[in-house]
Amino acid sequence: MKTQISHYFLIVDLEATCCNNGSIPSHEMEIIEIGAVMLNRATWKIDSEFQQFIQPVRHPQLTSFCTELTSIRQQDINQALRFPEAISGFKELIDLFPNYIFCSWGNYDKKQFLQDCQFHNVPYPFTPEHINIKKEFSEYLGVSKGFGMAMALELLGIELKGIHHRGIDDARNIAAIYKYIKTQKIS
Repeated sequence: MKTQISHYFLIVDLEATCCNNGSIPSHEMEIIEIGAVMLNRATWKIDSEFQQFIQPVRHPQLTSFCTELTSIRQQDINQALRFPEAISGFKELIDLFPNYIFCSWGNYDKKQFLQDCQFHNVPYPFTPEHINIKKEFSEYLGVSKGFGMAMALELLGIELKGIHHRGIDDARNIAAIYKYIKTQKIS
């Protein structure tokens, strides 16, 4: 039981530059917010949180679509750290928690981290293991259909807290979903 106390689920949600008109190709999207929580596997409580805005370099001006979707404003990212510095700070937090598993809602966040790490020539900060909580949620329900995070909360009767499409708020909400599906039985 003692070793289980040191195990964590690192639940990460990213927001990235985006558009609705094709002006930013997916391979040029960049992370503009990292939201993360360390969910303790033994207590199912969040032991630590991380939130950081990041200044994009490929498309430094946010589109109005991106601002409306995420509520992240231009002034939030203008003075923010660039990706290499932000990852360095994030890695310091991660290193405080042994035996974590990187988790996210779907595979997008992992792919975006890999893309940004490659572009900025920064080592990928996570262990190789990754849990796709979106997939685990579908398996929990016994369906093949994938659900968005907000719909998953609704299906479980859990209130969406904070602002949808904000990294830190979505990470907290994903943690609530994961705690539920790991600690509740289907009735």
